[in-house]
Amino acid sequence: MKKELSNIQHARSAKDFPEIDLEQDEYVVLHIKRSRIGIAFIWAVVAVMVIAMSLILIFFAGNGAGIENTVFQMNEASLHYFRLIIFVLYALFFFGGFVGQSIYDGNHIYVTNRRIVQKTRSSLFANSTNIIELRRIEDVSFKQVSIVDHIFQFGTLRMSTVGDETTYSLRYVDTPHDEVKTISHLVYECKKRKDDSDSSND
Repeated sequence: MKKELSNIQHARSAKDFPEIDLEQDEYVVLHIKRSRIGIAFIWAVVAVMVIAMSLILIFFAGNGAGIENTVFQMNEASLHYFRLIIFVLYALFFFGGFVGQSIYDGNHIYVTNRRIVQKTRSSLFANSTNIIELRRIEDVSFKQVSIVDHIFQFGTLRMSTVGDETTYSLRYVDTPHDEVKTISHLVYECKKRKDDSDSSND
């Protein structure tokens, strides 16, 4: 029965997460993404920049916005080029928002019953994958360092490995204490199976 359940979980994970090369009897227990609040922050910055450019456009080119008097008067040619620059800036702001969201969403962690797969993206084209065996993890923790972290209930998830003392982390994780609890349990179970296997071999 346990073997059949493991096969079902493996098949389901292979279907839901084709980007992971799962081993036999391996399945995804936890998929950790960054908080959606971060996306709202990115687009809030874009909105502020668009509003600022719109106010500048109204201030310098008021005649085109229904305002009769402005501090600076422009002829038709200058006004045309000025509007063109503003619209180009609009496009750049929205493009920057989509790029920022893509980079933000490109950082996440898959936790399986055997290992942790961390996908990291630092720019539009720079990305990497780190794979950590659960039995090599020595410490799992999280930290919340600002009032924003506490208000929105997100933080930084941290995992340290045995031996090389490498630390893997993911920022802006929703309710990180829940993830810490789940990963710690999986690490404990994995190490327990390893110890039981070693004892039986002896």
